[in-house]
Amino acid sequence: MDYGIEDKDQETVVRLRGRLTFNDHGKLRALIREMLQTKAKRQVLDLSALEFVDSAGIGMLLIAREEMSNVDKLLILRAAAGQVKRVLTVAQLNKIVAIED
Repeated sequence: MDYGIEDKDQETVVRLRGRLTFNDHGKLRALIREMLQTKAKRQVLDLSALEFVDSAGIGMLLIAREEMSNVDKLLILRAAAGQVKRVLTVAQLNKIVAIED
């Protein structure tokens, strides 16, 4: 997994690329620390370039949501497609995390 961060006035947008798996745990933890440092209350994970996510990746997204919630920030998952969208749907993540098309 790779990512790029763009700070806007009202939100921080993080574009995830590649695959989000158990092997990315360290990278995602570092990303969460970066997101916690931004001023924006809305933290958006743009998943449009994410090709694959496994169950460990879903767990890491839930950790990110909890970390953001602990500091009164909103985590939003945006633009999931293909396998990633199917996994988010099957896991019913929309009941826990805000998901935008």
